[in-house]
Amino acid sequence: MNTNTTTATNYYFNTHLQGTFDEVVAKVEAALKEEGFGVLSNIDVQKKLTEKVEGATLGRYTILGACSPSHAYRAIQAEDKIGTMLPCNVIIREIQNNQFEVAAVNPVASMQAIKNEKLGEVAKTITEKLEKVISSL
Repeated sequence: MNTNTTTATNYYFNTHLQGTFDEVVAKVEAALKEEGFGVLSNIDVQKKLTEKVEGATLGRYTILGACSPSHAYRAIQAEDKIGTMLPCNVIIREIQNNQFEVAAVNPVASMQAIKNEKLGEVAKTITEKLEKVISSL
């Protein structure tokens, strides 16, 4: 698999990978695990949308719900409604045959509206970890 340069925008970090879908998913899951994340959910968006929306066509598109348990606990202790924004989503999106974009949410950007210093510290730590995941791919 070839890795392209990682880029960051306001609300996500991304990179591009080549390989089979299963290879890319496995690589992303391994990188998440390396940074202390588990995958709580795996949503096959392509399957669901093509089943539910008549005439819809979509390349492979999966959302992994990633969670660092100790950081999630700290976040919930700091802000009890933060569960509405958990887990951290990581997408794997087919660009074309055997080429994929991997993107992760930027927790600092997504939590800007919440004025809570303790939560901000957790968000910064998770952002750094997710940036490492994307950079390592």
